[in-house]
Amino acid sequence: MAKSLIHISVKAQKDDIFTMPADLLAIGVFSEFDGKSLVKALDKKLGGAVEKVRNLGDFEAKAGKSCLLYSGGKIGAKRILLVGLGKRKDVKPDVLWKAASLATGKAVGLKAKSVVLSLHTDIPASAKPDMAAVGQAITEGACFGAFRYDEYMSEAAKKRPAKINAVLVDADLSVVTRLRKGLSTGLITGQAQNYARTLANRPANVINPVTLAAEAQKMARNIVGLRCSVLDEKQLAAKKMGGILAVGQGSVTPPRLIVLQYTPTGAGKNTPTVGLVGKAITFDSGGISLKPGDGMQDMKFDKSGGIAVLGAIQAIARLKLKVKVYGLIPSAENMPGTGSYRPGDIVTTFSGKTVEIQNTDAEGRMILCDAIAYAEKLGCSPIVDMATLTGACVVALGQKRAGVMGNDERLVERLKEASAKTGERVWHLPCDDEFVDAMKSKIADLKNIGGKWGGACTAAAFLSQFVEKAKWAHVDIAGPGVWGAGETDAPGSVGFGVRLLTSFVQDLK
Repeated sequence: MAKSLIHISVKAQKDDIFTMPADLLAIGVFSEFDGKSLVKALDKKLGGAVEKVRNLGDFEAKAGKSCLLYSGGKIGAKRILLVGLGKRKDVKPDVLWKAASLATGKAVGLKAKSVVLSLHTDIPASAKPDMAAVGQAITEGACFGAFRYDEYMSEAAKKRPAKINAVLVDADLSVVTRLRKGLSTGLITGQAQNYARTLANRPANVINPVTLAAEAQKMARNIVGLRCSVLDEKQLAAKKMGGILAVGQGSVTPPRLIVLQYTPTGAGKNTPTVGLVGKAITFDSGGISLKPGDGMQDMKFDKSGGIAVLGAIQAIARLKLKVKVYGLIPSAENMPGTGSYRPGDIVTTFSGKTVEIQNTDAEGRMILCDAIAYAEKLGCSPIVDMATLTGACVVALGQKRAGVMGNDERLVERLKEASAKTGERVWHLPCDDEFVDAMKSKIADLKNIGGKWGGACTAAAFLSQFVEKAKWAHVDIAGPGVWGAGETDAPGSVGFGVRLLTSFVQDLK
């Protein structure tokens, strides 16, 4: 992580939240404001202050709502943040993740250096909460909320603390022990997500295919069990990866295929081998089929799928999961230039299939098709690719859901299960034969765009033609992967997909 970014430490301990000194105490509030709750005990210590703001209508205990109070020395913390959790029956890890993110995000704004998190303590025993999952969700959320991307701002412009110490507190030592179990996992995945956000936010004059490959190699050197190799333009040509080469040939910066390999200790013949493939167009001008200038600055985020794979494999390796994983990140700059590929060109891909180029802005599928076919050759199954692939997916699903498509229903269900755990939402879309037919060319095996309708589905159908026997799924993150869908006050990438892919791999048997 860049030195200029906020460092957050998270731990759990047995203590009394009312006597613990802190700059901020964040306490979870359910809609059911009853006499048995910890919040009611807080209200008594504050002389009815909580009840007063509720009666005034200044605070509703809905998820995503908060209210700041000042303790006036009546408890150990200087400030209290009431964080809405909604109804007790609806509480789940995703609600706690958002609550923790909100709390540490407020802490950054207040320049608070120490935060006590008491978001879980009023969850009823009847809900049978998995406290390890609770600890993981709160830790991940705390990391997320504390993130600010300001590494290119002057020191005077950085209006935030350099470090935040967050503590999950409970009066029951057995609960603290279980929270710690999830906390250790959450810290790894939370840090990996913020690592991905940092790289995704970096501009194209800093992150290009060559520097991204160097970053991947640097990361791999520091993690046990993780290796990284990089195919340069000569090696790509030798392997006949025409899709990656075609997209990258208009830029002065040559393309790369980053190959990360994680092998767990004790891996044998029966250990599953998963392929994670991520699109990393470090800048997408559209090429000869030039994009409109308005909003083009956001095209630095077209590398978000590849960055998500990079963050996920970091977390997978640090968690020492018992699964072999290949992370394949095809990377190129899609630029107009004298060497650019053109509409009308026919490109021969790594699979041997030919593609008629009808629009150079449909470049993501051209680099992914080579990487997906290569992943299958490496023995990967299942294969999951992730990409900011189509504006059509944003039109269909909005900015808060990714589309998921594939050739295996159980694989899609596994991704939906991971989505339910992490709160990174996906929605199943089709990519069957009617969409494949739309991608057939009259002068080549395929063309790289379909008709007017179902653009996310035709793009996925195109990719499906580069898988022979492997189980495969495609996740289109064009909505949540680029702008973050209002999930945070910090502008830029949210690192969507890091936790989703990590959870998916973690649950493979």
